Amino acid sequence: MISGRRRRQAAGVAGLLLVIAAVVVAVLVDGPRAGLPTRPAGERPQLLVLTSLPILFPEKITLDAKAPPVLTALESRYALAPISIADRASLEGHRLLLMVQPFAQPAEVLVELDAWVRGGGRVLLLADPALEWPSNRPLGSALRPPLAYPDTGLLGHWGLRLDAPDALGPKTVGAGNAKFRTASPGALVATAGHCRVEGGFVARCRIGKGEATVIADADFIDGGDSHSPNLAFLLRELDRLEH
Repeated sequence: MISGRRRRQAAGVAGLLLVIAAVVVAVLVDGPRAGLPTRPAGERPQLLVLTSLPILFPEKITLDAKAPPVLTALESRYALAPISIADRASLEGHRLLLMVQPFAQPAEVLVELDAWVRGGGRVLLLADPALEWPSNRPLGSALRPPLAYPDTGLLGHWGLRLDAPDALGPKTVGAGNAKFRTASPGALVATAGHCRVEGGFVARCRIGKGEATVIADADFIDGGDSHSPNLAFLLRELDRLEH
């Protein structure tokens, strides 16, 4: 027969194992969702932002317009500086750039962007081949976000290929432990050895002295709240590029 003392010891061990299991589950479940802490206003580094999406400015400006969650999340960590083109004049003196489904950049601008990265710049590019972000602008409008990332050779030059999805619709995507839902993401394929692709969704490329991280989707930062796992993933990718 098992003595009372041994039964108590066994119960204690079982309880400890349950606590450890609960901690492990919490890390697995909450880890990808856990966001980075808000920085004090005076300690937020400058982040250049180039986008066709209504992230910084709404399509229709009204007195009751609310900031989208992605803007709130970005402003908790960075001093945002919008730019309209990724040319040398806009990039000079800066180290970190976020590009989200940008409009097509002229060839000479792409040359300057590439030179900036090779000189030590860091860029996070969200390139969506099948954008589903809602827009009130009519099809054909020059101000409407492009339905497919307008790649004019930049990704190939950096050692990547962006493929459109085989079928439209929601899908679970991610990299590492971060998993979340989005709409119709593309797929990235490395065509050069200096690029590393995770799950077809995220590519990280060392380019000269700098680095480019490319994500094959932009819809994943739409909606939710400023503490969503999607936006936490975006902030972690920016933070990684900082260092």
